[in-house]
Amino acid sequence: MGISTHILDTSRGRPAHGVAVTLLREQAGGGRSVVNVGVTDADGRVKGLVEGQPDTGLYTLRFAVGEYFQGLGQEAFYPQVEVSFVVKSAAEHYHVPLLLNPFGYSTYRGS
Repeated sequence: MGISTHILDTSRGRPAHGVAVTLLREQAGGGRSVVNVGVTDADGRVKGLVEGQPDTGLYTLRFAVGEYFQGLGQEAFYPQVEVSFVVKSAAEHYHVPLLLNPFGYSTYRGS
């Protein structure tokens, strides 16, 4: 149960360490609230953005990837990546990986 993520820098074939990640939740009347913030560890993971059962609803993960690539001295096209997803069942775990390179990204629902 909960929400977690990890980032793999596919251009380097390594986890992306030190990326700031913000988890936001969409509010019913509009707008977003910050649920939690974290930074990817040496394995590119942020565990426990939500511990236990998350509330159902629409969430967004915001990854500060521009700062990550700047720290590597690499030019990058995207200053940040946002991935929105729906939590339908609070009893499930939601793991949202990001596969990243300086000029593209993809994501999927992990386990």
